[in-house]
Amino acid sequence: MRKVLAHQLVWPVLALVVLLLINVVATPSFFDIRMQDGHLFGSLIDVLRNSAPVLLVALGMTLVIATRGIDLSVGAVAAIAGAVACTYIVGSDEGAVGTAIVACSMALGVCVLLGLWNGFLVAVLGIQPIIATLVLMVAGRGLAMLVTDGQITTVNNDVFSDLASGFVLTLPVAMLVALLVFGLTALVTRRTALGMLIEAVGINPEASRLAGVRARTIIWTVYVFAALCAGLAGLIIAANTNSVNANSLGLWIELDAILAVVIGGTSLAGGRFSLTGTLVGALFITTLEKTIPNIGIPSEANYLFKALVVVAVCLVQSPKARAALRVRRPAPLVAKAATS
Repeated sequence: MRKVLAHQLVWPVLALVVLLLINVVATPSFFDIRMQDGHLFGSLIDVLRNSAPVLLVALGMTLVIATRGIDLSVGAVAAIAGAVACTYIVGSDEGAVGTAIVACSMALGVCVLLGLWNGFLVAVLGIQPIIATLVLMVAGRGLAMLVTDGQITTVNNDVFSDLASGFVLTLPVAMLVALLVFGLTALVTRRTALGMLIEAVGINPEASRLAGVRARTIIWTVYVFAALCAGLAGLIIAANTNSVNANSLGLWIELDAILAVVIGGTSLAGGRFSLTGTLVGALFITTLEKTIPNIGIPSEANYLFKALVVVAVCLVQSPKARAALRVRRPAPLVAKAATS
C-alpha cells in the first residue's frame, strides 16, 4: 500500500475520481451514455471531447518542460492557426473538401515556423524560455488580429467543422485526434532514444552536451512539436464554433496546459516526464471546468476554484507536504528500552 500511495499518479487519479463522484451526486445521470443518430452522447463524452485541445497543448508542453523550458506562446499560436485556416477558407471555395485540407495544412505549416522561431531564440541565442516565448505570446495575438483584420471570421465548411463536432466509429473526431497524437508521442519518446535524450537535456544540459547529445537540436525539436500541438488545438477550437476570434481563441490555454503537466507529475525543474500523467491532468482540468457550473457555482469563479483545487493536488503530491502531514507512530517499547 505504501508503494501504491507513493506512485505519482495515485493522487491525480483519486482527485479525478472525486470530481466525477461529485458530478454524479449533483447530476445522477452524469455517467449515462446514449446512442443518438449513430453516435455516442453524454456528459462523459463531452468531457473527453472538450479535453482534446488541452491534452494536445499539454503534450507539447510536457516535452518542453522536460528540457527545463516553458512555452507561454501556445495560446497565441493556437489563435494564429485558427486565424490562418478560417481566413483561407473564407477567401476560397468555402464549402469544398480541398479548401479545408489546404487551410489546415497552411495553418500547421505556419505553426512549424513559429516553433522554429521559439527554438531559435532558446537554443541558439540562449534567451531564457519564459522570455523568448513571452515575445510570441504578446506578438502572436497581434499577428492573428492582422490575419483576420481584427474581425470575427465565420466559416461554413463541413469538413472543417468535423474536427470538433464530427464522429468516427461513434467517437468524437477531436478525441480521436488527441489520442492519436498521444499514442504517437508515447511511441516515439518511450520506444526510441528520444525520450531519454530529452530527459538528459533537462537534467543537466552541460553534461548531456559533453556526452555527445545534440541539446540544441533536441530543444529545437520540442518547441516545434509544442507549436504543432498548439496549432492542432487551435484548429479544433475554431472548428467548434466555426469561427475565430483572435482575442479569445486559446486564451489562457497555456496555463491549463502547464497545470495539467504539473498535476500529472512532471517537474518544472526538467528531467523525467510522464505522458500518462499529462493525460490524467488534462482530464482533471476539463472535468473541473464542467463540475463548477454543474454544482451551481457561477462560472465566473472557474479560475478561483481551479487554482484552489490544483494547489491542493500539488500539495498532496509534494513529498515534503506528505511528510509534514504524516502522523508519526510511537516507537515500540522494546526499541525504547534498547536505546535507553
